[in-house]
Amino acid sequence: MATVGFLHTAHAHVRAFRDLLNERDDTVADRHLVDTGLLTTARDRGIDSVRPALADRLRRLVGEGADVVVCTCSTVGPTAKAVGAEMGLRVVRVDRPMAEAAVLAGRRIAVVSSLAEAAATVLPLLRECAETTGRAVQLIEVRCPDTWSSFESGDVLTYTTGVAEAVRTQVRALDPPVDVVVLAQASMVDAAPLLRDLHVPVLTSPRLAIEAAVELVTSLRGFAARP
Repeated sequence: MATVGFLHTAHAHVRAFRDLLNERDDTVADRHLVDTGLLTTARDRGIDSVRPALADRLRRLVGEGADVVVCTCSTVGPTAKAVGAEMGLRVVRVDRPMAEAAVLAGRRIAVVSSLAEAAATVLPLLRECAETTGRAVQLIEVRCPDTWSSFESGDVLTYTTGVAEAVRTQVRALDPPVDVVVLAQASMVDAAPLLRDLHVPVLTSPRLAIEAAVELVTSLRGFAARP
């Protein structure tokens, strides 16, 4: 059976990604590993400090049968992908499919983050995707750092509504308006339905990452099954 592994830095992501995977393709198995210390250590000591831990966690997921791993943390995602490549493992950054979709959706892109570290990884990714597709984009940062403590404490509702309100206030004040809003962190997924009144696309990473992971694991399994 094809299996997608998930490396999380928050317990709240397990159910969300499991549900999305089952909705997309219930024949694909899932394995989840949560390490909240990865993000804390990366923020306190720098991203290179978690490389050995990332290698260990990825090996554990492979040991549980994962063919492909989705790293659901934007901050550690680039390093997880690099470490996975060294191991011969395909790691999907949760934010890459969203970034690819964003640069196709419009020129002026609002990029929402509650962590500076997440912004520092997503912004270069958007620029890279724009360059790859030959598109000129303008990235407008929307920061809501005061909301993150609610997510850390497990108060997802307060976090979600705080993110939505910050986005609504800042995006509506932009002139000219943006073409698309990118919620840079997977933790922000539930804010999207609260922003329908913006009347522009609001992109989140989880569903698009699941789509990419299922396509990848299916192609890899199909290739392996060929005589």
